[in-house]
Amino acid sequence: MLKRLFFTMTLSGLFVGCATVPTEQVQVTDAIKQFKSPSSDNAGLYIYRTASMLGGALKKDVWVDDKCVGETARGTFFYEEVLGNMEHKVSTESEFSPNDLMIQTQAGQNYFIKQYMKPGVFVGGAGLKLVTEAEGKQDISDLKLGIKGNCSK
Repeated sequence: MLKRLFFTMTLSGLFVGCATVPTEQVQVTDAIKQFKSPSSDNAGLYIYRTASMLGGALKKDVWVDDKCVGETARGTFFYEEVLGNMEHKVSTESEFSPNDLMIQTQAGQNYFIKQYMKPGVFVGGAGLKLVTEAEGKQDISDLKLGIKGNCSK
């Protein structure tokens, strides 16, 4: 009986509630949503989490090349410029260890990385996947830009 109660409470916690993170002003968010080309010799990374209800009560850290970008909550995104023409590691925390996505970038290009939530044994995990420019732009159109540099770890 206790196992069933614990399982039900844990599972329901993944689907209810809403974690929030600090977000930028609307003007800053709108400027980043113009999807301009990154500055010279750089590539742009749009890392986002949609407003899906799964894992809505959870915040998840995101790092690029082991540097904190910020903490996501549902409905947020970040923009980070990195050196182009090289490989970069984008990571997110998961239930037991970080999940990494390696991306070979080209200078002058923008890349769209979707963070998705997946159910776990205790608190749930997160993963990352590279999506098309069209999908990324569509998803980001309704999201808020998170304030960078706040990670839980």
